[in-house]
Amino acid sequence: MTINLGLLIVIGVLAACGAYLLMERSLIRMLLGLLLCGNAINLLILVVSGPIGNPPILGRTAEARAADADSLAQAMVLTAIVITMGVAAFVLSLVYRLFVINRDDDDVEDDTEDVKILGSSLQDAPDRDRSDDPVTLADTTAGDLFDDEGNPLTPAEYAARHLGVIETDLMPEDVEVITANADDTDTVEGADR
Repeated sequence: MTINLGLLIVIGVLAACGAYLLMERSLIRMLLGLLLCGNAINLLILVVSGPIGNPPILGRTAEARAADADSLAQAMVLTAIVITMGVAAFVLSLVYRLFVINRDDDDVEDDTEDVKILGSSLQDAPDRDRSDDPVTLADTTAGDLFDDEGNPLTPAEYAARHLGVIETDLMPEDVEVITANADDTDTVEGADR
């Protein structure tokens, strides 16, 4: 089987141009990049499926063709064309809606929350407690076993502070055993109710 090198070069150029256009901020350019990539993939499917052949109909032959044509590749390309046109219509509706709202251009702006996340670090994250490893900033197994001044708590002190609070994902696994063996069993039984 021989593969057409000229078509492979065209496919490579179409895919490269499509990938370049997909990285633009303009929605129209993104749409054009999507269409170019879709056409490149469709051409690739047809080129890889093999040379032309006899019609895939029983009893029909064409002159000088040894094998039957692969109809699966043609069906896949037709399906891909329909899906690409549906996605293109959806993106065009997004472009129209953006134009109606902005009346300026169709550029996609940066999301303010994404910019905040990009500029922050793990040290500034609001869900960090004092039990983080100072080197890796990863949560340690101790969890929230620190008081407000940063002093470490024993598991019994931790259990006493969190009796009325349901924090099952933050409590150490052995706190239940410690609270069951604690001297103050009335408080523990009252918290379970």
